[in-house]
Amino acid sequence: MATFYNLHPQNPQQRTIDEIKDALTRGAIMLYPTDTVYAIGCDLNSKSAVERVRELKNLSNDKPLTFLCSSLSNISEYALVSDEAYRIMKRLIPGPYTFLLPATKLVPKLVMSPKRKTTGIRVPNQQFCQALLQTLGNPIISTSAHLPDEEGEFPTIGLEKAKLFDALENLVDLIIDNDSEPGFEVSTIIDFSTDSPAIIRQGLGWEELQNWLTVKN
Repeated sequence: MATFYNLHPQNPQQRTIDEIKDALTRGAIMLYPTDTVYAIGCDLNSKSAVERVRELKNLSNDKPLTFLCSSLSNISEYALVSDEAYRIMKRLIPGPYTFLLPATKLVPKLVMSPKRKTTGIRVPNQQFCQALLQTLGNPIISTSAHLPDEEGEFPTIGLEKAKLFDALENLVDLIIDNDSEPGFEVSTIIDFSTDSPAIIRQGLGWEELQNWLTVKN
């Protein structure tokens, strides 16, 4: 059964953040709130934990995993960022956007797309995620908290929090609660891995992005 942690939404307690960090470095996986939906995640550099996340989500190794970075400069350590991508990303982060970018050698092969050598990265606009990223010193895997069942997909996105926790408490090591309700809108995905940036999924923040692109053009 998972260990529960309750944190203040704006000022998460550092002592608790330290405990969560220690668990992640030992290979724990967690259910945690982001600025979009609740996510399942772990330390990017823990191979055993990443493998557990893949198994939990029933994701084959050719399916890339998104991870969270703390800032644009942090992204540049894990991805190749063109001048155009930099200008757009600087405008959008932190926020509910996932950027597909060519991966650097720091990205574990178990995380990136093996054929395209790309990776998905977000910079969340959320206090807990930012505090944990700063304390851990590594990016955090972030895959939406929905699970496959015998009939297809178990729709945990949008569930009320108590039901979400009940569904996953025996499948993860840590459950993080910051008194927020689970979101139901995923992030907007922007592909910067080709010559022309492309919107490949409309999610949270899409309208703001569209308005900005309209004004820019």
